[in-house]
Amino acid sequence: SLTERLRRAQVVGKFVEFFGSGAASLAVPDRATIANMAPEYGATMGFFPVDDQTVAYLAATGRSSEEVAAFAAYFKVQGLFGMPRAGSIDYSAVIDFDLAAVVPGVAGPRRPQDHVDLADLGHSFTSLLLRPVADNGYGQAAEDLGRRHGVAGSALEVGHGDVLIAAITSCTNTSNPGVMLAAGLLARKAVARGLLVGPRVKTSLAPGSRVVTEYLVRAGLLSDLEALGFRVVAYGCTTCIGNAGPLPAALEAAVVANDLVCAAVLSGNRNFEARIHPALKANFLMSPPLVVALA
Repeated sequence: SLTERLRRAQVVGKFVEFFGSGAASLAVPDRATIANMAPEYGATMGFFPVDDQTVAYLAATGRSSEEVAAFAAYFKVQGLFGMPRAGSIDYSAVIDFDLAAVVPGVAGPRRPQDHVDLADLGHSFTSLLLRPVADNGYGQAAEDLGRRHGVAGSALEVGHGDVLIAAITSCTNTSNPGVMLAAGLLARKAVARGLLVGPRVKTSLAPGSRVVTEYLVRAGLLSDLEALGFRVVAYGCTTCIGNAGPLPAALEAAVVANDLVCAAVLSGNRNFEARIHPALKANFLMSPPLVVALA
């Protein structure tokens, strides 16, 4: 939602400072997620001022009381401590963004700013499938949308809209414990109900650091993610930069031969066509729990 709004405001080449009561209400991991999306909304940087939330984060993540006190004292002496309120700074431009108006959504299928409310995803994607290529659609015939195609050497079938890659990936989302624990809890519920990820779907988990693995293990959630196929494949950039690895050769051949519009779902930053996988034309960005759900 925010990437869509800032792209519309044309913040390319600008420093975007977040301020006000909404910014103050966000925990540091949420702020980091937003600031790390600066390349996607086009700004030179996204910036949250230092305040009590920052100090609390440093204290909670292992800094000594002396280090935290020195950090806070420095910013206070500089006059840079605390979240600015409306009207307290003469910004060159101000954009109002109401956090209360944000609803669950995804971004895709081609750009990070292509925001779609989750409730509208099915209708939106079907519309894009039918829209002419010249009008930024996929130009598919209505009678082909429900058609299934066999995959050589297996009992698998594949068709338009199938999710073939589901990846919890990137520094942006995996550094946010709230959404990672939510993904693990959803996996636990899915496993308890006997739900499985389909054999067409290539799953992966690529945390930004080993700390994520450690807290998922300590919370008893990594085994549930692994049961659904979300095993740790690396620490660092993977699917978000096209490092998803190959699909099964026969499955990819069926996709290409039938000109199918299949999808990747990932918790990364970027979803440009052919970036995630050359055979996948639709790529949707979403939270880690939604990746698990759509897988």
